[in-house]
Amino acid sequence: MLRQKKVRRIILAIIAFVGISTLFFVFHQLPSIKDLPNKLNSPSIRITDRNNILLYEIFAEDGSRHTVLNYEDLPVCIMEATIAIEDHNFYTNLGIDVEGIIRAAWINLQGKETIAGGSTITQQIARSLLLPDEMAERTIRRKLREIVLALQINHHYSKDEVLALYLNEMYYGGLAYGIEAASQTYFGKPADELNLAECTLIAGLPQAPSYYNPLQNPDAAKDRQEDVLDAMQTQGFITSQENEEAKKFPLAYNPAPYPILAPHFVQLVKNQLDQLAEGGQIDLRTSMIVRTTLDYNYQQEAERTITNNLAYYQSEGSLNKNVNNAALVAIAPQNGQVLALVGSADYFNANINGTINMAATPRQSGSAFKPFIYAAALDPTKPTQWTAATVIEDVTTTFVFDDGSTYTPHNYDLQEHGPVPVRKALGSSLNIPAILTLEQVGIDETINLAKQLGITSLEEASEYTLSLAVGSGMISLLELSNAYSVFANQGKFVPYQFILNIESPAGETLYQPEDVPPQEIFPSETAWLINDILSDDEARSTGFGRNSILNIDRPAAVKTGTTTNYYDNWTIGYTPDLIVGVWVGNANHLSMQYVNGLTGAGPIWHDFMREALKNAPIREFVRPDNMVAVEVCTFSGLLPTDFCKNTYTEWFISGTEPTETDDVYQLIWIDTSTNLLASANTPQENLASKVVLNLPVRVHNWARAQGYNLLADFRTEAEGEQPESEQLTIVYPHLHTTYQINHDYDQTSQEIMVEAVGQSMFDSVTLWIDNTPLATFSALPYLAWWPLEVGSHEIWAEGTTTSGETVTSEAIEIYVVEQPEE
Repeated sequence: MLRQKKVRRIILAIIAFVGISTLFFVFHQLPSIKDLPNKLNSPSIRITDRNNILLYEIFAEDGSRHTVLNYEDLPVCIMEATIAIEDHNFYTNLGIDVEGIIRAAWINLQGKETIAGGSTITQQIARSLLLPDEMAERTIRRKLREIVLALQINHHYSKDEVLALYLNEMYYGGLAYGIEAASQTYFGKPADELNLAECTLIAGLPQAPSYYNPLQNPDAAKDRQEDVLDAMQTQGFITSQENEEAKKFPLAYNPAPYPILAPHFVQLVKNQLDQLAEGGQIDLRTSMIVRTTLDYNYQQEAERTITNNLAYYQSEGSLNKNVNNAALVAIAPQNGQVLALVGSADYFNANINGTINMAATPRQSGSAFKPFIYAAALDPTKPTQWTAATVIEDVTTTFVFDDGSTYTPHNYDLQEHGPVPVRKALGSSLNIPAILTLEQVGIDETINLAKQLGITSLEEASEYTLSLAVGSGMISLLELSNAYSVFANQGKFVPYQFILNIESPAGETLYQPEDVPPQEIFPSETAWLINDILSDDEARSTGFGRNSILNIDRPAAVKTGTTTNYYDNWTIGYTPDLIVGVWVGNANHLSMQYVNGLTGAGPIWHDFMREALKNAPIREFVRPDNMVAVEVCTFSGLLPTDFCKNTYTEWFISGTEPTETDDVYQLIWIDTSTNLLASANTPQENLASKVVLNLPVRVHNWARAQGYNLLADFRTEAEGEQPESEQLTIVYPHLHTTYQINHDYDQTSQEIMVEAVGQSMFDSVTLWIDNTPLATFSALPYLAWWPLEVGSHEIWAEGTTTSGETVTSEAIEIYVVEQPEE
């Protein structure tokens, strides 16, 4: 019996010890609610460039940033909206949501993890004002401390006082504390002038101020506002009609919240400060000096260059090109530091939607995305094993997708260029070779590469087709320009950064970004090949001519891009020391009038690069030691023979240079009396030699149009007896292809190409579809377009030779189906 009592006393002692220890652990140094008045001071925050030039400042004594409103002066709509979305039982609870806490605790136990849950308005005050150092913690200890403080606040303050405290002191993003500062920041007017639509937008911000910031993410802010309106209607604060009217009300944001330099850059910095605060890395209630990466001298030059070049397009003497906006980003490739960022031609001009940051807004990138696809193909560690001399067939090609739809791309100049090496294909930005390259590299591999290069806007590979090669993906100028650092930095990628450090006014370091080691994405040899191609004036001569605006006074690699209908154009180029990306277009998606990357963004890029680097030493791209220069035959990429008439010198990574000789240029002997290949019986006097090209059948029409002699056009007498179907062949479309009519588009514009090739010359060739002639030709190419019709169809060609013989190709069958309803 004594033994049992002793054991019981020990157990009770252990329980008591654990309980006391737990209470001590949870409530040790718990702040007093008496500290609340000391927590209500607004900070002084200075944002400067790298040389301490002031860009933006908030003074502690500046009442416009933190005006405390009396309860009687608080707008009713902001109070009701806040209660509806944050704490609908605010006036009846004890400062905590018991039901929510129990529900969260149960989920925590079930999931064996600690998650957020059950935070009332009062708890949020306790957390943000009394426990700011613990805000990033997701622990039971912090939650218990928060609950105790919320109960104390609820006991010592009236509900009206608590609500006023929340609305005056909560953080609404954009360095705005309280609804008066938020109203001035986002709408440029005092809080008592806010309407229902504006109240509900502001009320939705505190849960995620950086994400819902309407100046940075207007779509997310609008979605959040609609959630607040729906909550207000559910709880009887507004009617359904008031809900709908508020949702339709056009929100006009304040273009100039405070005196500011480099406004779009400062907005991005403020957004990053919000994220750091949400992660518990800084306390925005602490006075601080934020020294950024920006060089204001570069910034001013970028703004001047944009203004001057846009003025040319808008001058009275020039044709109206509808060019109204531009953006520019300058980045140091070695460390990712953003040296200049202009988000629009005029931040304060509502006519061009100047507050929209076009440097950070994803737009279709056009051909500016191509270098990454070619770099993946040239990477010797990847399966493609391409070199800069690899030949791609730049002739009209129809691609068939898994759903049966087709895609027939064209080059910007609407011309075919036949067999072209990678160097020319990339340098002159030819579209068809880029798409064939993406087909080899793979969309999955390309999307994964983009993500490695910091491009966050591209979705899953299943969302894209081969048109990704010509820039159908949406990417921001900032992310795309930063991705180019992988080339300027010898294959290594460093993410961009805005902040150098944050200090207190006394010089104490409050935040220092971690050094991010460069990540090797490509071998240095691959990066150098891209640099060499993009800086090769000869390689881009087919697409841009020689000595274009893309040339500056030093080696510089550069790529342009133009999207369909001239909605956007880009020029992104770099030296070993500086990356500059330029976008030109209209924020409202109106198309420009025939302005491309060379004529729109190109001059801005050229002028800024020359001015920014005028005092910098000229530097070459560092060529790796294991690069080998080899003369190759242009049409094959192989070692030239005596018959090869077109050669050039190409760079190869050691071990990848060609070892075989060219097989495209071939010497043949013909019988001049028959114009056929000579045989052993051909008389000596009838023998003549001829150099011909042995090219794939896909490029025969192009080669003939260029006047080349083809091996396929010469045959022996025995070959002349081949079956007629081999002398005339349908090459497009392919046998048993299924096409799909899309009813979202004009049906008359949905056509496919029909093409035949022949191994002998014909006086005439007719293309047939279902016993109906489509077109008749007297010379190559035998090519026409046919509007799609639902059903199965037979296609063939029929030709009449010079001797009057009729030759018919084999018929192929294709299928056309309706687009399935969703």
